[in-house]
Amino acid sequence: MAETRLPKACIIGAGCSGFTTAKRLKDFGIPYDCFEISDEIGGNWYYKNPNGMSACYESLHIDTSKWRLAFEDFPVPTDWPDFPHHAQLHQYFKDYVEHFELRETITFETAVEKARRNADGLWEVTLSTGEMRVYDVLFVCNGHHWSPRIPDYPGEFDGAAFHSHAYSDPFDPVDMRGKNVVVVGMGNSAMDIASELAQRPIAKTLWVSARRGVWVLPKYMNGKPADKSAMPPWMPRKFGLALARKVIKKAIGAMEDYGLPKPDHEPLEAHPSVSGEFLTRAGCGDIKFKPAIEALDGDQVRFADGTVEDVDVIIFATGYDMRFPFFDDPALAPDADHRLPLFKRMMKPGVPNLFYMALAQPLPTLVNFAEQQAKLAAAYLAGLYQPPSPAEMAQIIVKDEATHLGHYYRSKRHTIQVDFNTYVADLHKEIARGGKRAMAAGNRLPVPGRTPLAASRPALHDS
Repeated sequence: MAETRLPKACIIGAGCSGFTTAKRLKDFGIPYDCFEISDEIGGNWYYKNPNGMSACYESLHIDTSKWRLAFEDFPVPTDWPDFPHHAQLHQYFKDYVEHFELRETITFETAVEKARRNADGLWEVTLSTGEMRVYDVLFVCNGHHWSPRIPDYPGEFDGAAFHSHAYSDPFDPVDMRGKNVVVVGMGNSAMDIASELAQRPIAKTLWVSARRGVWVLPKYMNGKPADKSAMPPWMPRKFGLALARKVIKKAIGAMEDYGLPKPDHEPLEAHPSVSGEFLTRAGCGDIKFKPAIEALDGDQVRFADGTVEDVDVIIFATGYDMRFPFFDDPALAPDADHRLPLFKRMMKPGVPNLFYMALAQPLPTLVNFAEQQAKLAAAYLAGLYQPPSPAEMAQIIVKDEATHLGHYYRSKRHTIQVDFNTYVADLHKEIARGGKRAMAAGNRLPVPGRTPLAASRPALHDS
C-alpha cells in the first residue's frame, strides 16, 4: 500500500476519558491536539477545579474499588485502601499523564467553544483564544457530570438551595450546623452527603426526599469489596441478575427495616446507590425519609404525603444533563428523553469521524471505560478496524440497548447504562470482527488525513 496520511484528531477535555484516549492515539502514532478548559488534568476528580465543572466534595471516596478502576497498563499504588479518596485518584491520574508523557500534548486553559462539521466532512474547531483549527476527527471527552439538573417546584423558598454539584463540605457553600436540611434524591452523591450531614454535631434534622425508594447496596460483601464479585461476562444475564438479587436481599434485608420506603423495583433494576454508611445512619434515626417535594412556601416545604416541615437548606442531588455546548447541530445532542443512541456507545452512524468517549454509566467503573473504547477508536483511525455499515450499526444499537437497559425501569437516569464486563467482552469481539473486515478491505483509512500536520503512515504489509 502506498504511503498515506493518518488523520489528525481534536480531543475535547483532559479528564480521565480525554487523557486515556490521547495515550492510545499516541501508541498508534495518530497525531492529535487535546484542549482542556482548566489548568490541570482530572476533570470531575480535580477538587475545587477552577473551571467550576467538578462535582468533587471534600470527603468523597470513589465507590469503585481499586481492583476495578485501575488502567490496565498502569497499576494503582499497592498501599491504596480499597476505596481511595478523591485526592489519591487525582494524583494517580497525574502520575499516569507524566508516565506516558502526555502533558506536553495537552493545551491547558483553552476551551473548545464551537465544533462544526463542514461540507467536506472536516471539523472546524473554534477555541476560546479566538483561533479556528481544522481536524479530520473529533473526540468528545467533556464528561457528563457537570451540568446540574434542578427540578422546578411551585412556590418560592427563602432558605439556601443548591445542587450537590456545589457541595464542598458541611460548612460550604453554607454552614449547615444546627440546620434543618433536605437532600433531594437517593443516588450515590445523595447518600454520601446525607450521611455526612446527618451526624449529630452537624444538621439538626436531615431528611432525604425522593419520589421512590431505592435499594442501597453496601461497599463490602462478605468482607470483600462488593464489585470484586461482579458476574462474569459469559454468565447468562437473566440467571446472573437473579443470583445477584438473591445475594443482595439476603445481605442487606428489607429497606423498610431501616425506616426507608419499600422500593417499587427489584435490586439492579435501577442504577445502584452504594454506601457503606447510609443504612446505618437511617437505622439510627439520624436520616429520616420524606416523599417527593410538592411545593415550597417561604421557610417551609410541603411533601407529597401532605406533611409540612420547617427547612433551612435544600440540596438537590438530582443528577445531570448531558450537554455539548460546542455543538449547534441538534442531531449530535441527546433528545428530549435524554437519549443519544450510539454504536458501542461511541459512534453515530453516518458520522464516521466523531467519537463520544465514556458517555456511559458503566457498572462498576467509569475510570478506565474510555481506555477500552480507545482501543477500537485508535485501530479504526489506523485502518486496522472497520465498523459494520450504518444500517447494521443502527440494528446493533437497538440490540445492545436491549441488553444493557432492558432490566432498568424507564427514566432519564437509565439511558446510558452499561455493564462494564459485558460491554468490554463484546467490544473486544467487535474489534476482532472489525479487524477482519478491515483486512478484507485492504486496511484503507476510513478517515484519511486531509488537514495540515496530519502524519504519514508507513506502508502496511500483510503478515
